[in-house]
Amino acid sequence: MKLSVIVPVYNEKATIHEILTRIEHTPYDKEIIVVDDASTDGTRQVLEQINADRCFPSARFSYHRVNQGKGAALRTGIREAAGDIVLIQDADLEYDPSEYGVLIQPILAGVADAVYGSRFLSGPHRVLFFRHFVGNRLLTLMSNFFTDLNLTDMETGFKAFRREVFSSITIEENRFGFEPEITAKIAKLRCRLYEVPISYFGRDYSQGKKITWKDGIAALYFIMKYNLRRRT
Repeated sequence: MKLSVIVPVYNEKATIHEILTRIEHTPYDKEIIVVDDASTDGTRQVLEQINADRCFPSARFSYHRVNQGKGAALRTGIREAAGDIVLIQDADLEYDPSEYGVLIQPILAGVADAVYGSRFLSGPHRVLFFRHFVGNRLLTLMSNFFTDLNLTDMETGFKAFRREVFSSITIEENRFGFEPEITAKIAKLRCRLYEVPISYFGRDYSQGKKITWKDGIAALYFIMKYNLRRRT
């Protein structure tokens, strides 16, 4: 099966070349769809040079003129995706492309429509923020209450979908609200959802981490919004 790896990028000048190198070296038939969300730190110039040099034959590049958020970047990416499996890969090195095999295995086996890589099942992970850990647990618990799923990591940034499933869902949220939104919509569609253990190489704010407590508060609203909305 062909992979469509969507890489939303915003201000990741220090890591973008490395993550694309790691993705390119994975042993899969793939396309890499890089969407720069109006970076201001020189990331766009790096991407334009990579494109000009044709460093990564599998990669295609799109550029937003105005910063809109991760959800908006994923909307752009899915419009261009042609693979059988759509995989979301952040550009910040927190998730390892060498674990694509683990992530897509349930889909390849024909038992899953979507797979979430969980940071809390068993894989090695960097020890960082306790409050983030508690916040993730609370958000996952709230999401599970409404969806009646038993996820351990709703907010994970490492997800894979059959393209037919992902293409059938309209992403409405522009920022990090994508995570609770997509989970609520998958639950309403009764998709076969699996979790697998993954490694997590978290970074701190001095290294460019962007999500804040405000996004956590917003996620509570999006959990309510997309789970209590009537299915159309």
